[in-house]
Amino acid sequence: MANIKTVGIIGAGQMGAGIAHVCALAGYDVLLHDVSSDRIDAGLQSVEHNMSRQVGRGTIAHDDMVAALQRIKPARELQAVGKSDLAIEAATEDEGVKKTIFKALTPHLSETTLLASNTSSISITRLASATDRPEKFIGLHFMNPVPVMKLVEIIRGIATDAGTYETAVEFARSLGKTTANAEDFPAFIVNRILVPMINEAIYTLYEGVGTVEAIDNAMRLGANHPMGPLELGDFIGLDTVLAIMNVLYEGLADSKYRPCPLLVKYVEAGWLGRKAGRGFYDYRGEAPVPTR
Repeated sequence: MANIKTVGIIGAGQMGAGIAHVCALAGYDVLLHDVSSDRIDAGLQSVEHNMSRQVGRGTIAHDDMVAALQRIKPARELQAVGKSDLAIEAATEDEGVKKTIFKALTPHLSETTLLASNTSSISITRLASATDRPEKFIGLHFMNPVPVMKLVEIIRGIATDAGTYETAVEFARSLGKTTANAEDFPAFIVNRILVPMINEAIYTLYEGVGTVEAIDNAMRLGANHPMGPLELGDFIGLDTVLAIMNVLYEGLADSKYRPCPLLVKYVEAGWLGRKAGRGFYDYRGEAPVPTR
């Protein structure tokens, strides 16, 4: 494996903080960046909170938590991420935003730095084209929540070389993850299957086939899913669900991937799920209550 000692992470939200969490526990030094110091601080607090919960459950030792937290350093300026051996972008699921980040970051990198995106649906080949090193660019799609979920999808762009791919696989496995190779098609494997199911559940609600509660109970108890599809959509973020459906619809030109109008309406209303306090459930009280 290429000599990866320091991992830079751009985006300190749920995914970026989760990636920082597992990298630090695995012994890597981490540089965590976001557009504001407040977001970086919130990400660091999230990592500490989640590690404390692991200590409470006996999953990790207290000394391991202390050592891991000391490995994570805030990178207040984007150029500070240039010191990393591997830089992972974990920003919002918007191609324009991601390309802007890579264009701004590239001049600060060493020749050997590898680049990765945690995108859940966008073409790795297109993102790589915004950099000066498409052969050293790869998709590392972690699942949410990162410290819990065991899978990382590895996606090669058309120009990704063999060494970059092999390093990415070894890196993911060094974090205790299992890898799945996915070809560079819209939404890859997991979200190509999962997100249309959520979209179909929203159509089922939209058409009046069942209520929010009935749909989620049906899939939990009838298909043994740990979480109902509408609850899962809220957990992922309905804006992210819509973004992935749009990538599928535009990329594959198949009407079966058309986003449900009700999904669009919820996103337009700002009802994005758990992070916004409302989605298909209202989370502002003591217990979630269906909004329809």
